[in-house]
Amino acid sequence: MQIQNLPETGFIRLPQVLAIFPVGKSTWWAGVKTGKYPQSVKLSPRITAWPVDSIRKLIEEAV
Repeated sequence: MQIQNLPETGFIRLPQVLAIFPVGKSTWWAGVKTGKYPQSVKLSPRITAWPVDSIRKLIEEAV
C-alpha cells in the first residue's frame, strides 16, 4: 500500500501498516508496546486495526 492510497478516515489492519513501514510484525508490536508506534484498536475479538489519522501522524513525524 502506498501512502497516497491511505483512506481519508477509518482504520487499517496490520498488513497495510507493514506495507508502509517495512518492519517485521514482532518489531512493530514491540514498538507499539514501547510507544514508538501508535496503539491499536480492537474492532472485534479477532480484529485489530489502527486509526488512519494515527498512521498519517506517524508518517509526518518520520519525514
